[in-house]
Amino acid sequence: MRTMREAFFDGIVEWMATDEKAIVVLADISAAGLREASHSFPGRVLNVGIREQAAIGVAAGLSLEGFHPLVHTYAPFLIERPFEMIKDDLFHQGLVATLVSIGASYDEPGYGRTHQCPEDVALLDTLGPCTTLVPGHADEVVPLLQRAVSSDTVGYLRLSIAMNRRSIRNTTATMARVVTGENGVVIAVGPMLDAVLDATEGMDVTVLYATTVRPFDAATLREVAGPTPKVVIVEPYLAGTSSPVVERALSDLPHRILALGVNHPDLHRYGSYEDHDLAQGLNPAGISSAIRAFL
Repeated sequence: MRTMREAFFDGIVEWMATDEKAIVVLADISAAGLREASHSFPGRVLNVGIREQAAIGVAAGLSLEGFHPLVHTYAPFLIERPFEMIKDDLFHQGLVATLVSIGASYDEPGYGRTHQCPEDVALLDTLGPCTTLVPGHADEVVPLLQRAVSSDTVGYLRLSIAMNRRSIRNTTATMARVVTGENGVVIAVGPMLDAVLDATEGMDVTVLYATTVRPFDAATLREVAGPTPKVVIVEPYLAGTSSPVVERALSDLPHRILALGVNHPDLHRYGSYEDHDLAQGLNPAGISSAIRAFL
């Protein structure tokens, strides 16, 4: 099965073929995977080496000159390490750029905490409007990449090893209704959909699937939530990241929110990403137990 990363490489070639202003900035990561793009578009794939702060600065300069830069590396090196440059060089100047990460929260736990980044979406939320996209399947990557590079702000595409069993090709920014029920709403973000569907089997709940998490689709949530909403949001990053936007969407209604996600970012153990999901309670049994207690 094709991975999200492989789909991203194909999407980059498609994008660069249609946009002569498209330029990719790398910090060594994925240089081999983007060899086709580098050969097909000489001078438009720039590898600055392991200098992530410089990569953001280069992207800002390119954006100021009218190009559309895309910066790509592991999530902690893309968001955490050059956070000040993202804040000052991109957001403060109101520039257009696209950030694409791999590694997600803990895709490669064998590399240790340095390669883990469950805090990425929460950090970007502190800076201002950002188009934040979280695919759940490789077949969703290219359409979401196209949405990211079409944004008039900073776009962030978060790729992961974990994938759902099937793709839901939603071509709009709205959440897709996967299951309809009466006793609460469960929002599954990106690769959490399969675990949520397994966890809620037999429950009378509506399941919404979100790949565009910013801007948040408040309209769909209000449409299905009812007059006294009970909302569970299951995110593959820091627990509670989306609680503020859900709260704002329902601020005029009596409601309850349960936020499930990564609660203990630093477990000091390696293992696999499945082991970390289990430890975080993001496996079907853990999600089911939390939702049943909440409802």
